[in-house]
Amino acid sequence: MARKVTKAIFPVAGLGTRFLPATKSVPKEIMTLVDRPLVQYAIDEARAAGITEFIFVTSRGKSALEDYFDHNQILEQTLKEKGKDDLLETLNATNMESGAIAYIRQHKALGLGHAVWCARRLIGDEPFAVMLPDDVIAGDKPCLQQMIEAYEETGGNMVATMEVPSEKTSSYGVLDVGDNIGTVVRARGMVEKPKPEEAPSNLAVIGRYILRPSVLYNLNQNKQGSGGEIQLTDAIAEDIRNGVPVFGYKFDGQRFDCGSKAGFLQATVAFALARDDLREDLQKYLHDVVATGQAAQ
Repeated sequence: MARKVTKAIFPVAGLGTRFLPATKSVPKEIMTLVDRPLVQYAIDEARAAGITEFIFVTSRGKSALEDYFDHNQILEQTLKEKGKDDLLETLNATNMESGAIAYIRQHKALGLGHAVWCARRLIGDEPFAVMLPDDVIAGDKPCLQQMIEAYEETGGNMVATMEVPSEKTSSYGVLDVGDNIGTVVRARGMVEKPKPEEAPSNLAVIGRYILRPSVLYNLNQNKQGSGGEIQLTDAIAEDIRNGVPVFGYKFDGQRFDCGSKAGFLQATVAFALARDDLREDLQKYLHDVVATGQAAQ
């Protein structure tokens, strides 16, 4: 039986340049989908999967992210005094207990693999999850929970996968697929951002991983890969060459790429339409926009 996964790494050191000027002072990870920051969706998903230790790899200018998970005693007291118990319950869900969360600085932007490697001393010899808050996944069962249930049967390393158009493979890590066992596929190899004509498949890796500590050992070599960065994909592929099984998990749910403006807007609309308190007004507005062909300028 695979060892229980209780730790998750959240690489959040990026500058968020695609969302400038907003990210000049606001970390991208606390930009909101409706009324919850991106990172809250990731935290809620991790908690549902049984994660109890949360490791954030950050950089300069991310203090607002750290403050978000802290207790705000003045705000909590104000809500209590005004009898706003529903808002107080919502607020309490954002708090992290002392010792449950850790922050590590990534001083140089050397790639996702390097960001994960920065957390190596807090992982030790345990399996761990990696979650990219930019990838928001809506589903009846949280994506990481689906993966952990499958991982308990397979062991090894596991990555979340989805099919993408062939022309989009250069934006992803891509699996060279071996055995296909329903929602789980065995990978023969992995390639980071291959050209469409060189991609081994159209099965792309998205921002959920369950990894063995051997991947951290591979990252110790600090090998530069695609784009001159230290790629997590390359370290996982090294495990395959060393005989460690790597599985792709075809999750059930809809993924939104909130690292792009279009994906962020699509997610905002989708999550708002899922809300009983917002659906009617938003549907009417969208209907009017489509009918008139005009939107706010």
